[in-house]
Amino acid sequence: MNSSQYPVDGERLWRTLAELAEIGATPAGGVARVALTDVDRAGRDQFVAWVQELGCTVHVDQMGNLFARREGTDAQRAPVVIGSHLDSQPTGGKYDGAYGVMVGLEVLRVLHDSDVSTAAPVEVVSWTNEEGARFPPAMIGSGVFAGAFSLDEGLAAPGVDGTTLGDELARIGYAGDEPCGAPDGAGRRPVGCYVEPHIEQGPILEAAGVTLGAVTGVQGIRWYDVSIEGQSAHAGSTPMEHRCDAMVAAARLLCEADEIAGRRAPEGRATVGTLAVGTGSRNTVAGSVNLTVDLRHPDAAELEAMHDELLAFADGPNFGPQESSAASSGVSQHSGRSLPRPQITPIWYSPPIVFDHAVLEALRSGAVAAGFEPVDITSGAGHDACYVSQVAPTGMLFIPCADGLSHNEAESILPEHATAGAQATFNAVLTLAG
Repeated sequence: MNSSQYPVDGERLWRTLAELAEIGATPAGGVARVALTDVDRAGRDQFVAWVQELGCTVHVDQMGNLFARREGTDAQRAPVVIGSHLDSQPTGGKYDGAYGVMVGLEVLRVLHDSDVSTAAPVEVVSWTNEEGARFPPAMIGSGVFAGAFSLDEGLAAPGVDGTTLGDELARIGYAGDEPCGAPDGAGRRPVGCYVEPHIEQGPILEAAGVTLGAVTGVQGIRWYDVSIEGQSAHAGSTPMEHRCDAMVAAARLLCEADEIAGRRAPEGRATVGTLAVGTGSRNTVAGSVNLTVDLRHPDAAELEAMHDELLAFADGPNFGPQESSAASSGVSQHSGRSLPRPQITPIWYSPPIVFDHAVLEALRSGAVAAGFEPVDITSGAGHDACYVSQVAPTGMLFIPCADGLSHNEAESILPEHATAGAQATFNAVLTLAG
């Protein structure tokens, strides 16, 4: 079949992205469609309405993962699945995740409008809670699907607002009854292969003037929660050498995390994304601090070394013993003053991923057929494709985003890039689905 006979409708895709972005639109031009809120439900409802117009069946599993299915001619074939996620960061952009799901919708529309039959079924999926902003860690929906988490763990995931994922899933009406995978694959929806179109969320493609990137893999990620218990004290009457300052301890750990990544430039990454002071005030020495650390590297051994260095620093002479009070916390050799020791809890590990050669070749060929020469690229961000790759052949395709900016309301892409990615994906799906 000559895929060039079936052009995607770039203007329709762009309109659809704009319509979806109205759901949860923020004054600054982004979206706030946080997982399992009423706004997320509205986004899901709109997607369901769009695919039902095409005669697709809709399936929802126990984690709320949402599948739209167009049947194929061969009942023995597992489906080619396209997708990403519809949830966003609290102040997110219009295209992160949503682009992949809307490309899948456009693929279904072209197949429907052109009356094209594929041997394998074609499905479009929106995974639950990819961002992890409300229910950490990220990518729980696809993680349960792939067996990385149990269903009970997924449904019991605590929200930062005191809710649980399972309760909120039921509240918005998307607690499905279809099985959501298991380590042995029992009951999991079959996936012949999985394709995830996405914005890059980084500056590489734009800087190189390249329209499409074939994503060969995803760098590994480690997440940590850190608590530091010092002692509150008066800012004016407590001499520096008598303080047990949790904020200074946090600052030292933050700087070390930055240096750990810097020693592995340009691949290493370290981020302290949140920092909270317990009952602080401007004239009180910080008694407690909680923060998060995110470490990333495409090489598993290097990421393990970064992990070891972070823990070793926290256990080293920069801080006192485990006790938190000023009287018992000891004196750090680093500065001659008492500092509380950070307590570091690893909460999530996503190993580096290498995607499937055959799926990547289909995406590269699809890009060439669309008139573009793709470059190979490694993803710096985690994606649902990471977990899905553990149970099905998987590949990703990137398009550029302006200034590499994402997880930001100013996130922006060009219509022509959106169309190019959709056409390359459509071409690849025709190849993969037969």
